[in-house]
Amino acid sequence: MFRFAHIYYFYFLAIIPVLAGLLVLFLLWKKRTLARYGDWNVIKQLIPDYSVGKPIIKFLIMSMVLASLVVAMADPQTGSRLEKVKRKGIDLMICLDVSNSMLAQDIKPNRLERAKQSIIRLVDNLEGDRLGIIVFAGKAYTQLPITTDYAAAKMFTGSINTGIVATQGTAIGEAIELAANSFGESKHNKAIVVITDGEDHEGSVLEQADAAVKKNITLYTIGMGLPEGTPIPVFSGDVQTGYRKDRDGQTVMSKLDETLLQQVASVGKGMYVRATTSETGLSKIFDDISKIEKSEIEEKQFSDYEDRFQYFVALALILLIADLFVFERKTRWMRRFKPFEFDSQ
Repeated sequence: MFRFAHIYYFYFLAIIPVLAGLLVLFLLWKKRTLARYGDWNVIKQLIPDYSVGKPIIKFLIMSMVLASLVVAMADPQTGSRLEKVKRKGIDLMICLDVSNSMLAQDIKPNRLERAKQSIIRLVDNLEGDRLGIIVFAGKAYTQLPITTDYAAAKMFTGSINTGIVATQGTAIGEAIELAANSFGESKHNKAIVVITDGEDHEGSVLEQADAAVKKNITLYTIGMGLPEGTPIPVFSGDVQTGYRKDRDGQTVMSKLDETLLQQVASVGKGMYVRATTSETGLSKIFDDISKIEKSEIEEKQFSDYEDRFQYFVALALILLIADLFVFERKTRWMRRFKPFEFDSQ
């Protein structure tokens, strides 16, 4: 097997045609400048060692040097052997509420940002587990399909905001259903973690929790916020302009619905944790999830690649040495061989 480790270095090859164009312009300019001093045939007699072809040959050599170095930087690699790698872990789907109520600041800096920070810390502690992310407000969408690519998980988590789902609301039941279906036909142990303030506006939450349990999925819930409620800030850009109000002009208070989340966790045979100003509770839940027996998740064949850039570095050095022996002036045999001479007419 063959591959390049850093293919973006090939963009440097675009320099070669640019330099070629500049060389052509320079040679034409040089010829026109010499022609000012008299007839070109006469001038050639006065400078018999002048060669048009030698600069072109040297340019071709230096272009090959540059191309060789670019290929070396791209790091060509060949697969030397195949080995089997087995992972053990569980399948974990996180359902994150991104409704406007998650901007409430009873948990600093706000509910959503604290939840995202905890998810990223959770990813740093995963080993062999597969992770997926569902975002939901009035609708639920897959933000990250289940994967073992933890770098992608952190990147996608960092990009989550309340504008990612246009429809407002809190469709917890739909999020649980989507998460349960996202596991596919996997026979591994599975868990769903729902992070929300619990203000469900769509219903059918307990029914979906029960359906997930029948698929051997454990459900955990994390409550974001305080039961007594807090106003939802409104922003214009990065500047807070006030708090969200209802049609009567009253400030909307977002209250944590602990009862619902406790019921979901109970039906889901998991546990409920309320987030505090110091932690979201995700670490407690993950400690419990870690006790779930981990099964073999995948068995893949990975090629062990070996670098081959040194061959192209050696080629570049050889070409540089060869360039030292190509002189600008004509040699004795080149005076008889004139493949690059311009037509004097």
